[in-house]
Amino acid sequence: MKNEPKKPVLLYLLLVAGLWTFCFVTLKLWLMPHSVAYAQTGKMSVGYFFYVAIGLLFSTPAPFVSMLLIALFREKIKLRVFFGRIFHTEQKLKTCLLTAGFCLLALAFALINGTPNGSPRYLLPLGFLVMIPFVGIAEETGWRGFLQPALDNEIGFPGSVLITAAIWYVWHLDLWLDPTSNHYGDSLVGFGITIFIWAFALAALYKATKSVIACAIYHAFIDAIGVVYDWNLLFDTFPGNLVTNIYRVVWFGASVALWILTENKENKSEKDKRYG
Repeated sequence: MKNEPKKPVLLYLLLVAGLWTFCFVTLKLWLMPHSVAYAQTGKMSVGYFFYVAIGLLFSTPAPFVSMLLIALFREKIKLRVFFGRIFHTEQKLKTCLLTAGFCLLALAFALINGTPNGSPRYLLPLGFLVMIPFVGIAEETGWRGFLQPALDNEIGFPGSVLITAAIWYVWHLDLWLDPTSNHYGDSLVGFGITIFIWAFALAALYKATKSVIACAIYHAFIDAIGVVYDWNLLFDTFPGNLVTNIYRVVWFGASVALWILTENKENKSEKDKRYG
């Protein structure tokens, strides 16, 4: 680990911050009225077109765009190699089972405790497919595919999760200014708890599988649940009802268990190699 070249963590964070600032100025200070007008009337305008285009290309995909720029201009690697890293999965069966397990945990929580928002149920699988590239890969390429493991190498797993979760939380805060966002009106405390638990779950999933696409699928599935269930009531309430808090404990417990099991396996493997 110590002989590995330093990861460009600062460069990545500066790129993400630059894109976040650009999107904040354009989307929240300039084009926001067009988004509100579309939500109220359903009429497309030129301003709303640019709002959607900038959001799709630079807002949510800021972690992906930042990593792409680093790959192309700093590491000088080809696009084929860059995308190969995203989709690379060594232990396919293990990865599928773990990813499915976390997704089923989220689905069970929605079925038990969710409040349908009136959208037809078939939009969940459709939304899931759309969100894999535009949310899952767009975010997880940077957060879990790079930042989390880079910090893990330097300061260890718990500290790296806390830092990544804090950055991820701050990165989302502009959504509280957007009345068309599903985070508008959320409890900042409830969302903070959710972000921390999911940051731990996603980090544990990546640590166990080394698969960016697994994290992307899990992230996209969680967001797709918000297509048919009231997101605020389901995930971000504070203090939350009994079922919500039981699931928070179960989610966090499953993540900690996966982290400890993976860490023990890695340590055993290192000892075997050293003294084998």
